Amino acid sequence: MAHMINSFKNTFFVAGALLLSAPYTAVSAADEPTFDFYGRINVSLQQSDDGAGSDSEVVSNASRIGVKGGAQLTDTLEVIYQLEWQVDVAVLGSDDNLKSRNQYIGLRGNFGEVTIGRRDTVLKTLQGDIDAFSDYEADVKALFEGENRTKNTLSYYSPKWNQFAVAASYVVSEDDAVDDGISMAVTYGDEDLDDTSYYLAAGMDSKVEGYDIIRAVGYTNVGETMVGLMWQDQEQVDGTAQADGYVVSAQRPFGKFVAKVQYQMMDFEDGRDNSLAFGADYKFSKSTKVFAWYTGRDLETINADQSYVAIGIEHRF
Repeated sequence: MAHMINSFKNTFFVAGALLLSAPYTAVSAADEPTFDFYGRINVSLQQSDDGAGSDSEVVSNASRIGVKGGAQLTDTLEVIYQLEWQVDVAVLGSDDNLKSRNQYIGLRGNFGEVTIGRRDTVLKTLQGDIDAFSDYEADVKALFEGENRTKNTLSYYSPKWNQFAVAASYVVSEDDAVDDGISMAVTYGDEDLDDTSYYLAAGMDSKVEGYDIIRAVGYTNVGETMVGLMWQDQEQVDGTAQADGYVVSAQRPFGKFVAKVQYQMMDFEDGRDNSLAFGADYKFSKSTKVFAWYTGRDLETINADQSYVAIGIEHRF
């Protein structure tokens, strides 16, 4: 694992040097300062069986509000910011109703983008659109480590060069007994598959939230169906709790419907955990949809079978 991480670090720094030496288009000074207030409300009625009992509940699936924008400083330099909060619209008012998400300030220019604050690590963001059930019970974070949003984080995203890009997160530890963490990624292509026919990414975490991780992602369109695969190897920084596994997902539009299915497997030292999910969205517009899904889990590590069913609605603004 340590040899793989060191090899990836060397590849990352070579790719970064090539990207930083390449020519890029300057940012126009004519652009006005921007301010965008946005949000997403996603709520579902969910039936949950965690293996010990079942119940029904209304769930706010990572609903959020935020502001983001920037202002031109020079012809080639821009200040950028984002302040985002998760809002739980399904429970009574409490301290848990509002939680911090990505919140940072930074600079963007010919060199790329540098930010400081609280932000998703680049290992998390490199997954692109592979997770067909993000923010639901079948989110990859249910079985996989590495889905981290870290505080005290310095992040860098390079410009693209022939569709290649590199990124890094440096996580400063507040504990003298805990080493600083680093997250790195190399990507190729457009994660929305608009400019390229496929998307590829590889990344690693070293000492981030107690784990060392190697991750690789790829997806493409086969006809009208987007199919993807993610592989991961993970272990705690002390060398224990090693595990590896994969995610396979597929999504296909049928008019205003989008059908999707996702399978996850993580092989731990004390058993294998599996998750299978399938569902569909119906899009009224670009901003509003209704959805339904089912997720089943076979968790050998805790000797439990779990199942979840939900119907819900989402609106973005």
